[in-house]
Amino acid sequence: MTTYFGFVQLEFGFLLGPADGRFLVREPSSEDPTRILVLATLHASRRRGRRARRGQTVTDAQPEAVPTSRATAIMPEPFADRTDAASWLESLRSSEEALDATLHEGLRALNRALAAHRAAQATPHVRDVSPEVALVVRVGFGSGEAVAEGQYAEAWELPHGATRVKRSMEAPDERFAALLGGHQTALAAEELVLRARADLDAGRSREAALQARIGLEALLAEHTSLSPARRAALQDARGPVGDAANVALRGELDAATLAGVAEAVEQLEAALRAHRLSTSSQ
Repeated sequence: MTTYFGFVQLEFGFLLGPADGRFLVREPSSEDPTRILVLATLHASRRRGRRARRGQTVTDAQPEAVPTSRATAIMPEPFADRTDAASWLESLRSSEEALDATLHEGLRALNRALAAHRAAQATPHVRDVSPEVALVVRVGFGSGEAVAEGQYAEAWELPHGATRVKRSMEAPDERFAALLGGHQTALAAEELVLRARADLDAGRSREAALQARIGLEALLAEHTSLSPARRAALQDARGPVGDAANVALRGELDAATLAGVAEAVEQLEAALRAHRLSTSSQ
């Protein structure tokens, strides 16, 4: 009897960083894996390293072959049978919320691996990933060994750009040009709050609390045009956010403390959104 496992699979047009292989992803102090992560490199170019050659003279630039990285996050618990597995996959097709939750858990396992690689290799240049930067996103089911080798009983490949984009009055392209051209200057808090959001989404609660604290202080210090009501709300958040950061220095956050950090990050994001709207109208 075939045993079926659900999976999320993503492919990227760059090297992820960690070595290819199969890895068990567990929460700290837990023996039960949350996902089985399979990393593989496909179509890697065979260039000689820059240090091994003197270079060459060129008269035109040719596109360089790039590797494709595949990451498959497999659910550790099997389905009862193929009918159960097919029903699960159909539920993802019919529910954006269920699909988002499944993608989130798969991405959380992958980004945890990338964070572990950053720490193990002491390199800051390995980035978190999201469905938006993936070449392909698939969800499906199959036998464990077959899925690990890229073969499925049934899979659904999401259309490119299928992840929802929130509507906004912002003009990011115009602001990008203004920032790059030196007509505007980004706030330090913008980068710090983005890091806090990335940590929250990846399940790095301690890092999120610490980033939220410095992001909040930076925003209050450098954003001089905050409305009185918004500034007062952010100042009220300093105590809970500071307490959460102190807890993070000692260990993991409990659910209530983490919820407070998430609420504070949402406040910071709202303040920065208002800032971007005001600068785009100038």
